[in-house]
Amino acid sequence: MRQRLSALGLADMSQKLDAGERLSFDDGVRLFDCPDLLALGWLANREREKRHGGRTYYNFNIRLEATNVCVASCLFCSFARLKPGDAGSYTMSLEQAWDKLRQRADQPLTEIHVVNGLHPDLPFDYYLDLLRGFKRIRPDIHLKCFTAVEIAFFADLYGMSDERVLRELRAAGLDSLPGGGAEVFAERVRRKICHDKCGTDRYLDIHRQAHGMGMRSNITMLYGHIETPAERVDHMLRTRALQDETGGLQAFIPLAFHPDNNQMRKLPPPTAADSLRVHAVSRLMLDNIPHVKAFWIATGVEVAQLALWFGVDDLDGTVQEEKIYHMAGARTPEAMTTTAIRRLIRAAGRDPIERDTLYNVITGADAPDVTVALVQ
Repeated sequence: MRQRLSALGLADMSQKLDAGERLSFDDGVRLFDCPDLLALGWLANREREKRHGGRTYYNFNIRLEATNVCVASCLFCSFARLKPGDAGSYTMSLEQAWDKLRQRADQPLTEIHVVNGLHPDLPFDYYLDLLRGFKRIRPDIHLKCFTAVEIAFFADLYGMSDERVLRELRAAGLDSLPGGGAEVFAERVRRKICHDKCGTDRYLDIHRQAHGMGMRSNITMLYGHIETPAERVDHMLRTRALQDETGGLQAFIPLAFHPDNNQMRKLPPPTAADSLRVHAVSRLMLDNIPHVKAFWIATGVEVAQLALWFGVDDLDGTVQEEKIYHMAGARTPEAMTTTAIRRLIRAAGRDPIERDTLYNVITGADAPDVTVALVQ
């Protein structure tokens, strides 16, 4: 492999990694330009195994989108409806949302992941009561809810500061922030695909404030549309800089663009090779972020398995209620049992480890597989 890396002009990068030196912006661009995907995967896998060996994490979670009414006009979105009453729009009552948890009383869930559209007419109490209700039903459940884009929207809509929004949600039961809404941080891209949503600096500052309150979070990156390799690297470096400052990020999550049923439908989706490349470069560039996640809903199950040898150590979880990607044409299952997840991890030659949201181990690799029925 040393000769192969040398022939590719990557020997110096391999030496940097061996010495624990940080890769630069130019290094990241060179990695995206590397024609040898397997050599890139080898480098990323080496970094992955330094941190996690063969361990691959997943959790028993539920994904909930309480409303798809959204005033933003993101070109890539197939999920949102502009106003109540539009065809396909919905908003759950609090009881309907709480029932999603009540129906799973027999499941050993550890996390609810909530993301929504930016609804212009709901009162702030809707979101506070939503969290309080989940905690009443199951006090030990971890609430990973509301992207930084939603936090900024709440602040603007209700005449509050971002900090106050976070503190009130925290008091109501919020435990951590999901990483959605990051898209691509480059201003050129944001102007074209998501011009009317929270900007990069504010997005990162909301995560910064959440970390200061003791919460953890993730950051995503939507790839495979109009962004350039340099803009991908820039996104990673801004993420890395925030982690240098706060240490509050747990995972980086590349999200594959899906073109069906949205205003960017003329673009092709990213290829499997591109998905593997993005995950591998993420692992190599983000030396200070513990986990790189392949969201199997977005990549597809088979690519997610392969990604476990391209820097990825986490596959998200059971999911159960995902709508955003499936409305954009995803053909992946809408849910997966823990037994199915464990089997696909083993089939990829890795060790399945069930975790909670904060990466505390719940079930080790040697535990017997026990199938728990999922609610359809």
